[in-house]
Amino acid sequence: MGTDPIFRTAGSIPDWARANLFSSWPNALLTIGIVYVLWQALPSLVNWAFIEAVWHAPDSKACRAASGGGACWAFVAEKHRFILFGTYPFDQHWRPALACIVLVALWSVSALRAFWKWWLALVWTGGLAVIALLMWGGAFGLPYVENERWGGLILTLLLTSFGLAFAFPLAILLALARRSTMPALQGLAVGFIELVRGVPLISLLFMASVMLPLFLPAGVTIDKLLRAQIALILFAAAYLAEVVRGGLQAIPAGQYEAADALGFSYWRKTLLVVLPQALRVSIPPLVNSFIAFFKDTSLVLIIGLFDLLSTIKVSLTEPAWTGFGVEAYLFASLIYFAFCYSMSRYSQNLERGLAKAEEGRRR
Repeated sequence: MGTDPIFRTAGSIPDWARANLFSSWPNALLTIGIVYVLWQALPSLVNWAFIEAVWHAPDSKACRAASGGGACWAFVAEKHRFILFGTYPFDQHWRPALACIVLVALWSVSALRAFWKWWLALVWTGGLAVIALLMWGGAFGLPYVENERWGGLILTLLLTSFGLAFAFPLAILLALARRSTMPALQGLAVGFIELVRGVPLISLLFMASVMLPLFLPAGVTIDKLLRAQIALILFAAAYLAEVVRGGLQAIPAGQYEAADALGFSYWRKTLLVVLPQALRVSIPPLVNSFIAFFKDTSLVLIIGLFDLLSTIKVSLTEPAWTGFGVEAYLFASLIYFAFCYSMSRYSQNLERGLAKAEEGRRR
């Protein structure tokens, strides 16, 4: 037991290093090589990012005049409001900021298994109503702000939240339809999935923005933000459907036979026996698709919507601040990383928690 790497990992720091960093000659050489690269690169990186950096400046001339050649974080300080909130009225920026906090709080509450109750839907309904009031206004003394002026981080979060919220149930129905024994239903599901997966997201956004209004009756219009959201929902549903279908196919045939032997109807068997197991198996690829979808929302720039990444691109077009793209995109990458890493870590914890619960039930 004392020589098992699992037990060494839980011991002192030397034991952990021996088990994880120097367990073999190739592993030791790779560790030494990585340490050497970090030793050479980190001092210059720290000097550029922190020591010689310009944190506050009245204009871009102070950054260009800095002799140390450090990062110009003054660009982020100057443009952070536009990056985070787009063209939303400046004196009303507290509203999208509060909306971001409410939305993240809803995500955090939903991540706790103790809150997986029926009333969670009511919490979401109330939270989304608060977000709608904050963003649109028009009541309680809040001035009305049209959604054409929404942008930045809140737009990215809203597109992701509503996109996944509507795409996931649709994906489950598509996966079930594709495995159906009814030829017509299966054909429709296959046709939709393969058609949407066979074209890039940009094509769907163009269709929603340019082509869809041509097919509407005269005098009928659909908001540009809503058209983009529909395109994102259909795109995500097609990809998530294949992930769910993979989980369904991983369920042993004995589970279906046991449910049939108990006299379960199709929907009862699916909802109570098959689907929970399939979704548990599919957690890693599902979260991978969620993360990819979160980043894909940046493509809405092509139809005139300014999400987080789009506002950074627009900020860099200002002549006074050109040339500071590294700092701008590092700021964006930190925001994307914070959300994507949180989703990744949560999925790992959820997998471990469900595995322990399943093991406890078997005992």
